[in-house]
Parts: sequence; C-alpha cells; structure tokens
Amino acid sequence: MKALLESLQPGQKDWDLAQAIDPARLPAHIAIIMDGNGRWAGRRRLPRVAGHKAGIGPVRSTVETCARLGVKVLTLYAFSIENWKRPRHEVETLWRLLRFYLKQELPDLKKNDIPLQAIGRLEALPPQVRRELESVIDATSNNRGLLVNLAINYSGRAEIVDALNSILEMARLDGSIGSLKLDEDTLSTALYTASCPDPDLLIRTSGEMRISNFLLWQIAYSELYVTETLWPDFTRTDLLQALVEYQKRDRRYGGLSAAPVSGAVKDGDETLIEALRSS
Repeated sequence: MKALLESLQPGQKDWDLAQAIDPARLPAHIAIIMDGNGRWAGRRRLPRVAGHKAGIGPVRSTVETCARLGVKVLTLYAFSIENWKRPRHEVETLWRLLRFYLKQELPDLKKNDIPLQAIGRLEALPPQVRRELESVIDATSNNRGLLVNLAINYSGRAEIVDALNSILEMARLDGSIGSLKLDEDTLSTALYTASCPDPDLLIRTSGEMRISNFLLWQIAYSELYVTETLWPDFTRTDLLQALVEYQKRDRRYGGLSAAPVSGAVKDGDETLIEALRSS
C-alpha cells in the first residue's frame, strides 16, 4: 500500500480511493475475467483484434497496481478452451499478442520481482507460444513478489476433470485405487492452482452476469464484483473502486456475521420459538 500511495498525488481520485482501503483487509488473491475487448472495438467501428491490442494496457496497469498494493496472487482469464471457436484470424492474433506481451514485459517482471505462471491445458498451445511462455516462467521462477497467473486454454470444468484423472492415475500407480476415497482437500491439491489460496475477489468487466467456466471450484466463497467498464477501459481507478466495494462486504462463509445488529437475532429467535410452541 505504501508503494501505491507514493505513486499518487493528494487530491487525485485514486489517492482518495487508496486512502479508503484498509491494508490489513486486502484480498490475498484477485481473479479477473477480462471481458469486453470485442465490444470496445465494435463501438469504435474497429476490427475485434484492435480491442485485444487495447487490452494489453490494462493488464500492465492492473499488475503494477496489485504489486504496489501488496496483493499476493493475480489470476487473469486470458484465453478459454471455448475461445478456439472464434475466427482463425482472431485466434492467431491473440497468440501473437501474447508472445509480444511476454517479450515486452519480461524485463519489468524481473525488475519488480514478479513471477509468472500459467494454468490450463498448456500442452495444446501453439509450439512457439508454449516455448515463449515456458521461457518467461523459467526466467521469473525465483521472483518472490506478486504471483501473476495467466489462465490460458483454460476451462473450470476441464480443470476439475484433469484433477480427478490425476488423482485416479496416482492411485492406480501406487495400488490404492480400490480404497480411494476423495475429499475436498484431495481434489484441491490436484487443481492447477494448488499452490495458491482461493480467490477472495472475482472481478468481471463488461457487465455480463456470468462466470464463464472460470475457477469453478476455487470461487465457492469469492466476492463477486461486476463492472460495466469494458476491459480496454479498465483503469487503476476501476480496480481501486472494486477493492473499496470488496471491503464493504461481510464475508461469512456460510456462517453468521461477526457483528450482528444488537437484539435483532435474539428477538427473531424468541418469536420463532413462541410460534413453534403454539403450533
């Protein structure tokens, strides 16, 4: 948080938003569905690929802001398994942009101690893309700052299927498949994100009210924040506004609020008890 404040000027909107954020209650893990590139381009009568190019800037800004805030993990939904259905030209442009981004950002990732990882069925990526990705992952593997996860050729359902198949294969190899009994911890440790905490906050841009097959297991108790802003227009201000809203939430994980309104629960309980007695 200190690093972010040092980059801002008093009186700026971002300064005011940052001042409203409690550093002790920052989400450890933020996940973002970066949606709206095509619509951004369409509104400007530009080809869809122009929207994808414009989306690189917000990625850079979001990574920088999360690093300065002290967020531990940032997961970005970059390419879903379903995205292969798009026109070939658009898909090929996405891969070129990814390779460009990786080459361009590597010096800053190393300078700012940011490790890069990727989750998804990476074996199906085009060979050049996979080599470039693996090179950057290896070059930043000793960094210890904000962990950036790129979800590439990713599907939440596919991740769960892969996790189950991995568990079954291990059980087959060690001879325990006959007595195998799954629980939540076992499945969690076989997911792509096994080394990360579950997301505290899931942000979706473009106003769409769906999660699009993203981190289906991990977001069970994540706070959801949807903004009408299209991804190419997503700024540091938008991110800070999401964090301010996040800190207003009462995260109960299925339990009760830590600070219920005085008397409200008690009175409600007594009314219920009396109704049961008279029935």
